[in-house]
Amino acid sequence: MKKILARVATVALALFFVAQASAQYPERAIRIMVPIPPGGAPDLVARLIGQELSKVFHKPVVVENRPGSNGVIASEITARATPDGYTLLLGPEGLVVINPHLYAKLRYDPLKDLIPVASVFLSNFVMAVNSSLPVKNFQEFIEYARKADRPLPYGSGGNGSQHQLIMELLKSRAGIKLMHVPYKGGRPATTALVAGQVAAMFSGASIVGQIRSGKLRAIALSGEKRSSAFPGVPTISEFYPGASINPWAGIYAPAGTPAAIVATLRTEVNRILARPEIAENFDRMGGVEPYVTSPEELAALIRTQYASYGKIVKDIGVTLD
Repeated sequence: MKKILARVATVALALFFVAQASAQYPERAIRIMVPIPPGGAPDLVARLIGQELSKVFHKPVVVENRPGSNGVIASEITARATPDGYTLLLGPEGLVVINPHLYAKLRYDPLKDLIPVASVFLSNFVMAVNSSLPVKNFQEFIEYARKADRPLPYGSGGNGSQHQLIMELLKSRAGIKLMHVPYKGGRPATTALVAGQVAAMFSGASIVGQIRSGKLRAIALSGEKRSSAFPGVPTISEFYPGASINPWAGIYAPAGTPAAIVATLRTEVNRILARPEIAENFDRMGGVEPYVTSPEELAALIRTQYASYGKIVKDIGVTLD
């Protein structure tokens, strides 16, 4: 009986300290891990949200870029961090719904070791080509690729990235020959496209500035709907029904993070996303908009996309070590 009472007392004391820590959260700086180099939408959004959270919490919020391995590095750091709300991860949904299908051996389980805190933004990838390529629109690109003597090289933010998956999906549906050239993030891939090292690529915010400057030409969108940021640019699903990807990003915390802290973070992030000036900032990134969901909606979305992306990965045949 004494042992049982001692265990109960120990558990009660631990819960008390957790409750106290949650009530006082945050007491020090928070870091947000970002799985891409500076310049892409997840990085820009993380910095914007971090800046606003620091005003709310009166504590520093530091963005730490840890690119590599299709987000595995940043994800593993977060998954293995102390679950106290001071290490978060902001990244695309692929971290939890695509990577488990790509990698045979991960040293963590994205679905079990990471808790979804909040959805953050919804985007629409833009397919762009170097302005010197002799194509003016999507249909001309498909014909050009079909007639090319050798597969056209296309860039991506990395092996297994959504940039690669949507292009491989297009390649399969259109029956064209393309060669994948992976880079460490959307920004380096965009630089390669501007330099003419690759012929085309799908990307998000990292590519928008180069399109607006005229160095690149936008010819298609990855999502189901057209974007006000690129009037007149069609979606690939208009030509190949079902061939679409609407990337989104969320914030995650290590499993075991107290529910009260997760709820506090979700509430404050959602308040930030509801502000008109935040939506305006997102819009300037090109095809990016705030994306607010309830915990139940977010959980259901992850389950659904885990299954759908699993099928895409299997059909395309992409695997990584």
